[in-house]
Amino acid sequence: MNSFVKLNTCEISENPFKLIGKDWMLITAGQKGKFNTMTASWGAFGVLWNKNCCTIYVRPTRYTYNFLEKNEYYTLSFFEEKFRDALNICGAYSGKDTDKIKKSGLSPFQTGNSIAFKEAKLIIECKKIYFGELNPVNILDKKDDAAFYPKKDYHRMYIGEITECLKKDNL
Repeated sequence: MNSFVKLNTCEISENPFKLIGKDWMLITAGQKGKFNTMTASWGAFGVLWNKNCCTIYVRPTRYTYNFLEKNEYYTLSFFEEKFRDALNICGAYSGKDTDKIKKSGLSPFQTGNSIAFKEAKLIIECKKIYFGELNPVNILDKKDDAAFYPKKDYHRMYIGEITECLKKDNL
């Protein structure tokens, strides 16, 4: 296994807009033997209630949603570009009917409280502290509502306090 070093959240030097929006991430919840992961490109880093946090958005129709609902922790795993095919696989297939971990070639491992991947360059573990549904009444630009929710399957937002940051030791 490649080794990781622990980081303080203030030591994360990468651009969060690039990490999330361009590079993408894997959201993973569950425990060894029973977990799921999904590719995502929507999220945020910030501070809430004096806690460093990550916010993610997951539709109730996604298999990972069930794991987020049943588990207190989740991880965000970020990768180098050479893993783009693996991220595409984890976004294109459901863990409900496909072994996308095997198909992607990624290597899961147990973090302190959840699951992440040995190939990641940065792993952020979070403890859920808030959740809520995106309410269509509150989407001010109705073009966004029409473009992103034609099936009216609004995301659930999860805010997680960052409990651990791990960076690949050789980067």
